[in-house]
Amino acid sequence: MTSSKELLRYDLGPGVEAFSTRRDSELPYPVVQSHQVHGVRVAVVDRPDLTREDLEGVDALVTALPDCAIGVRTADCVPILLYDPECRVVAAVHSGWKGTVQRISQKTLFLMKQEFGCCPENIRAALGPAIGPASFQVGEEVVQFFKEQNFPLDEIWSFRPGFSSVPMVDGHHIDLFKANRWLLEEAGVPAACIQVAGIDSYTDPAFYSARNEGMDCGRTISSIKLV
Repeated sequence: MTSSKELLRYDLGPGVEAFSTRRDSELPYPVVQSHQVHGVRVAVVDRPDLTREDLEGVDALVTALPDCAIGVRTADCVPILLYDPECRVVAAVHSGWKGTVQRISQKTLFLMKQEFGCCPENIRAALGPAIGPASFQVGEEVVQFFKEQNFPLDEIWSFRPGFSSVPMVDGHHIDLFKANRWLLEEAGVPAACIQVAGIDSYTDPAFYSARNEGMDCGRTISSIKLV
C-alpha cells in the first residue's frame, strides 16, 4: 500500500527527476515556482533563486539549469512536465481548462524550441493528477470555447443527460487529460512518449481538489529537475 507521504514519481529516463507531491508529502528540495494566474505566459528560469514574486503571472517554466527544480501548483488543473534529453531542457506547465483552451503546452514547446533548439519529437512528457473526465462537469459555454479552438470534441467531450443527485455526474464533461495529450501530439510529441497518471484529484483523497474542497485548499506540487 502506498503511503500518502510518498511522492508520485515519473520515469522520464536518465538524467532527470520528476514527481508530484501527495497531500502529506514534503518536498525533497527547493522548487522554483511562479505566481500562477491561469494565463499563458511562459518564463525561462535562468537562476535558481527566482521567487514567486519574480515570476508573477507566469503559468509555465522552462530551464536548462542542472540541479534547479522547477514546478507548478495544482488542485484539479493538469500539471505537465516536459523533458528534452537531447538538449537537456525541462519545463513545468500549469494547464487548467483556460490554459488548455489557450494551448499553453504548445506555447511552452515553442519557447523551448526558440530558446534552446528543442525538437518536439525528442520530448518526453508526464501529465500528473488532475480532475478526471467523470468529475469535470462544465457549462455549455466551456464546451463552446474548446469547439472554437478546434479541439476534437468527439474525443474530449461527453454529455450525460439526467437529474442525478450525485455531484458532477450529469451534463457536459471535458477530459482534460485527453485534451492536453492531443495538444502535445499535435505539436509533434510522440504518443508513446506521453505518460498520463490518470488520477482524478476530485475523487482521490491523496491529492488536493479545489472543486471538492474549496479554493483555500492546499496544492499539489509537480516538479522536474535535471540531474
